[in-house]
Amino acid sequence: MSGNTVIGAIEIGTSKVVVLVGEIINGRHLHIIGLGQSTSMGVKKGEIVDLRAAADCTHAAILSAEKSAGAHIDGVYLATTGGHLEGFSNSGVVTVEDASNWVRKSDLQRAATNAKSKALPPGRVYIHHIKSGYLLDGRHIQHPLEMQGARLEANYWHVHGDERKVADHLHVINGFGLEVEDMVVASIASGCMVATEEEKQAGVLVVDIGCGTTDYVLYRQNRIIRTGVIPVGGDHFTNDLSLGLRVSYKHAESLKVRYGKAIVDRVERQDSVMLVGDLMIGDRPIPRSAIQKILHARSDELFVILKNKLGSLLSPQNLPGGVILTGGGSRLEAMDDLAETVLGVPVRQGRNPEWVNHEQLREPEFSGVLGLLYYGLSAQRQDERAPENARSGGWISKVTGIFK
Repeated sequence: MSGNTVIGAIEIGTSKVVVLVGEIINGRHLHIIGLGQSTSMGVKKGEIVDLRAAADCTHAAILSAEKSAGAHIDGVYLATTGGHLEGFSNSGVVTVEDASNWVRKSDLQRAATNAKSKALPPGRVYIHHIKSGYLLDGRHIQHPLEMQGARLEANYWHVHGDERKVADHLHVINGFGLEVEDMVVASIASGCMVATEEEKQAGVLVVDIGCGTTDYVLYRQNRIIRTGVIPVGGDHFTNDLSLGLRVSYKHAESLKVRYGKAIVDRVERQDSVMLVGDLMIGDRPIPRSAIQKILHARSDELFVILKNKLGSLLSPQNLPGGVILTGGGSRLEAMDDLAETVLGVPVRQGRNPEWVNHEQLREPEFSGVLGLLYYGLSAQRQDERAPENARSGGWISKVTGIFK
């Protein structure tokens, strides 16, 4: 491949739409050259509920990003989430054709085809077929090509979604005259930013707590083993505060950001904070303990749901790399401490790679959209190898041009 290509990474979230623009140089290096954002409308729990409103705010973010970049986007990599996404494991088993039982490329292709051949119920569509490893005569093998064996099994994790809901997201982008090159599950995009290759090899769980949903991806032996979506996010925390304290959503969000904690702090249980802080009519004291109890209840529920979904996969033996939290919701104070208590494994806050030298983009809510650019670069390369580790910075030349 020669020449330059301009790609867009787009997340249509519950609270905001984010668009990053990257210029790929000769298929190998990436310059991030533009950023656009808009307040999200018509989106609930990661799913579009008002197509026109969602299209308007997305198109506004795209225009802002293209203006920032000084270039038009050639193709789009789009994040997807929502409670409609589901996954399952399915394997393809073949007998090695070679008389001497040497595994050839054709055997790998047949096994992959068999693994991907399972029909979905009406109204469902595949989004990802993720290879999670091979078995050769019952042995786990990373790369069985040219190895000797009689029975080859290709294991895949398959992600599928509601056809109409997926089509709505595509329609929003197509309506702007752009083509979606690929859709990427939000957790996978975030995972490649905050987890190291060593952690993925050992076993690690990445949990992306967004505004409308919480997305997770589990890695082992540098493969994706499981993905999922929990329809609980930061928006639910704010709603809980609004109802429990009988305050407006706006005031509840402010209290969450300024004073929120995922645990009940005994040291602060007698303290109060002012609702607004201007001492005008309507301002009043709010007990810190009330704020913390409400946020603790929702946080605890979230991690209990996650623990129940993963079952035995969530253990110190299976996750030597522990759990990494990312997404805007992970910024709630003491969220990592509570997660560690509930999940029973080490938990840390995720950080975007050091090469992200713009302060705003280093925040955890940008992990997903940065990860989309990683997939965009991978797809633009001539060969089928993945680019260098996203955290190493070897695949990106520089961050430039944003906020001109």
